Amino acid sequence: MAWQPGYTNDMNTLYQATLMDHYRYPRNRGILEPTDFTGQCQNVNCGDSVRFYGQLDAHSGVIAKLTFQGQGCVLSQALASLISEAFINKSLADVFTGDDAAFVCALAGSELGPTRLKCALLALQALQEAISNYQNNSRGACARQI
Repeated sequence: MAWQPGYTNDMNTLYQATLMDHYRYPRNRGILEPTDFTGQCQNVNCGDSVRFYGQLDAHSGVIAKLTFQGQGCVLSQALASLISEAFINKSLADVFTGDDAAFVCALAGSELGPTRLKCALLALQALQEAISNYQNNSRGACARQI
């Protein structure tokens, strides 16, 4: 169906509502202590930043708790909230999705242009940075700029 004045795609509206809900009422926002891993990324062009904190289940090694802190646009912060929910009870390997852009576009509910994609990828890259730090035994915070 072609675009018409007053016509709204129901799925697009649903995804926009989901993003706004996660931005206004973020899930798993806060500092987690103690942590097994932490990592941060910042977009130097716009100032958006996301830091993840995580704890692993001692027996299974899956992500037991995952929280984030951050500031920035709706997309970067809503995706941090969505990602924090998506990876609880998942393995560390699951965080490395293979096609990061496709993964965040699926969470966002639409294709994203290059600038918006950079915002959307910020949270996933911060979580990947945290896990890479953990796997490399640095276990410290590392700020990566994109």
